[in-house]
Amino acid sequence: TTRLEHSISVSYLSYRIAKKYGLDTRSTARAGLLHDLFYYDWRTTKFDEGTHAYVHPRMACENAKKITELNALECDIIIKHMWLATVALPKYKESYIVTFVDKYCAVKEVAVPLSGKVNNRLKNMWARLKTVQA
Repeated sequence: TTRLEHSISVSYLSYRIAKKYGLDTRSTARAGLLHDLFYYDWRTTKFDEGTHAYVHPRMACENAKKITELNALECDIIIKHMWLATVALPKYKESYIVTFVDKYCAVKEVAVPLSGKVNNRLKNMWARLKTVQA
C-alpha cells in the first residue's frame, strides 16, 4: 500500500471506532489522515533532534499545521501516534484509537500479502508431494 492508502485506512477505521464510542469523530478522522504527513527513509536519514519515533510525528504535526489549523486533540493524536516506540502517553481516548489502528493497519499491510505468498508456497509444496507419492 501507499502512504496515502495507509493514512486513509487509519483515518476511516479510527473514525468508525470513535463514532461507535461517541468520541470526536472529526478530529479523529483528520488526525488519522494527517498522522504520517512526513516521510523519509529512516534507515539512511538521521536527525540531531532524536530518533525516528520522536522526530517523525513532530514533523508530521508541523507539516499538517502548514496546510490546516489543528486543535489540541488533533496535535496530540499526531504527536503521540508513535506511542509504544516512545514514552509519552497519549492524552485522549482518540489518541489511543489512532495509535492502535495505525499499528493494526501497518501489520495488516505486511501480513496479508505475506500470508498469500506463504499460502501459495504451501499449496505448491503440497501439489509436489502428491505427485511424488503417486
